Amino acid sequence: MRWLVWAVALWWALPSVAGTVAAAQYQAFWLWAGVRPQPVLGQAQTLYLLQGEVRRDGELVALGPPVARLRFPRLWLSYRVQTLAWSEAVLRDLLRQREAWLAAGNPVIGLQIDFDAATANLAQYATFLRRLRASLPTDCKLSVTGLLDWSANGEVAVLNGLAGTVDELVVQTYRGRQTVTRYHAYLPALLRLTLPFKLGLVQGGEWEPAWQRRLAELPNYGGEVVFLLNPSSA
Repeated sequence: MRWLVWAVALWWALPSVAGTVAAAQYQAFWLWAGVRPQPVLGQAQTLYLLQGEVRRDGELVALGPPVARLRFPRLWLSYRVQTLAWSEAVLRDLLRQREAWLAAGNPVIGLQIDFDAATANLAQYATFLRRLRASLPTDCKLSVTGLLDWSANGEVAVLNGLAGTVDELVVQTYRGRQTVTRYHAYLPALLRLTLPFKLGLVQGGEWEPAWQRRLAELPNYGGEVVFLLNPSSA
């Protein structure tokens, strides 16, 4: 087994050349509030569309475009979350929005929760997600965004224990509009994940194609999602 450990370490230590995230090379995107649609969305196979924010006071504030018939093969409704103290009204409104998008003829895959849980509080977040999963219709999938620090410095067993609760974890390699400094140092920890996961990249940010090829060899890796920016910010 020692040779296997050595081989894996060598594989992840191979040098790679940094590049820039060009949205035209991808097919999955986030479209957030205040970001104007770009021509690249014409090639999108999956869109994560911001629809609201659960504020610290527990109020759900609608954000993003109104319900319309969109031409995407797969649509996720995303929600920025500042508190896990949800009322029944919040969940009811989320499901109403989902029904409205479905009624308009959109292939809504499910809901995505964007919550920056502290690494030390992952177990608490996992409990919230299990309760949420139990409240969703069986045909509504659940996606969550995650921080690079979760797998590197958190309890990976807690994350892997979410298999069957969340359908995917999208690990963000950026904060705000910038790629996390030394993000590549966190990537080897992703080897320990056994639940389905993707990587979130920011348009115009830093990314190394070699890492993309390496991750693609993992059976539970689902590819990349690009967070779009307005042209002046990309």
